[in-house]
Amino acid sequence: MSIKKIYLIRHGQTDFNLQGIVQGSGVDASLNELGRRQAAAFFQKYQHIPFDKVYTSVLQRSIQSVQGFIDKGIPHEQHDGLNEINWGTREGTRITPEEDAYYHRMLQSWTEGETSLCIEGGESPELVAARQKPVVDLILSRPEEETVLICMHGRAMRILLSQLLRYPLRCMDQFEHQNLCLYQLDYTGSMFSVKKYCDIAHLQDVQV
Repeated sequence: MSIKKIYLIRHGQTDFNLQGIVQGSGVDASLNELGRRQAAAFFQKYQHIPFDKVYTSVLQRSIQSVQGFIDKGIPHEQHDGLNEINWGTREGTRITPEEDAYYHRMLQSWTEGETSLCIEGGESPELVAARQKPVVDLILSRPEEETVLICMHGRAMRILLSQLLRYPLRCMDQFEHQNLCLYQLDYTGSMFSVKKYCDIAHLQDVQV
């Protein structure tokens, strides 16, 4: 079996990112001006890669981040299994100090292995991993797609990387992310290896 190459990116910046407002799966924000420049910079750097398929969540910020590749005619699929974690009652709100303390307690609980705990009104890491698995299985079941581009979201990306690289979910925060960062993975048919980790070299000329 040939090596399957997976280019996994987080979406570009939105105004909600800039303002510190929680998005999650229930807030369908679009890219802001910087996010569009980030998407353009990634396209400029990687447009030569012969992607066989583009996979995104159903949220517009992920689709807009790879629109250049879609416009080239590369087949595109949307899957809600790739959506961001549902942050429940925090979605659409700016984190206050009190809520920030609650949020960090939840992250600490997950780090301590309590990954079945749902944030208030939302999802747990285990629930996110469960909805991601059918999408992963689908992608890996298609040997004709040798090189794929996946665009998704920060927390969901951490959970997906934990699954692909066989890390316990409690270790997900080891996978750093920034807007429009790239993880490049090779899959041999039995295991994944990381070729690029949270790479943002393509953004070096993008002004903040």
